Amino acid sequence: MDGDDERRGPWIIRRSRRAYDNPWIGVTEHDVTDPNGNPGLYGVCHMKSFAVGIVPVDAEGCTWLVGQHRFPRDYYSWELPEGAGDKTVPPIDSAKRELREETGIVANGWHEFLQLDVSNAVTDEIGFGFLAWDLTLGEPEPDSDEQLAPRRVPFAEALGMALSADIRDAFSQVMLLKVDVLGRRGQLPSPVAEALGYARGVVEGS
Repeated sequence: MDGDDERRGPWIIRRSRRAYDNPWIGVTEHDVTDPNGNPGLYGVCHMKSFAVGIVPVDAEGCTWLVGQHRFPRDYYSWELPEGAGDKTVPPIDSAKRELREETGIVANGWHEFLQLDVSNAVTDEIGFGFLAWDLTLGEPEPDSDEQLAPRRVPFAEALGMALSADIRDAFSQVMLLKVDVLGRRGQLPSPVAEALGYARGVVEGS
């Protein structure tokens, strides 16, 4: 291994170059030696923000989905409220902003219940998932390039949409399924557990 080479686990990085850059993403190409000693090329997409997602829950056990067209795969998608978070501020601040912008909701109760790597073979993006409750409803404030359709549905219906792939967004699927698992284990914040009909929760929110 040359003196300037970098080790990343069993990989050796011989040379790196920025192949593409815009305000939202950058792509770095690495000339590498793979774990089996073969030369190769590894491209990594760097996200300039992290992802935040929210499961808002009202006293009747309903949550909110947001409908919008997704450009990369050209289809209409139903998702939980989600968006990008500035890496210089706490994720919960970005989650509060996204929930207000996409649904008009302001929540008094918050609890981070999920962190995930969105697609760790090709990108360094991290996602943070939050529960929100004690909701005050208002008017959405979408960005100028967004056409959003907020929709209030029973949580059980949203969970069924995730199980049937009517919700295809991976972040939304993971959040809905994890809420269900935590509910069955008695590990949700008490107001959320009670609203969704699970056993009383044991986690205190912020």
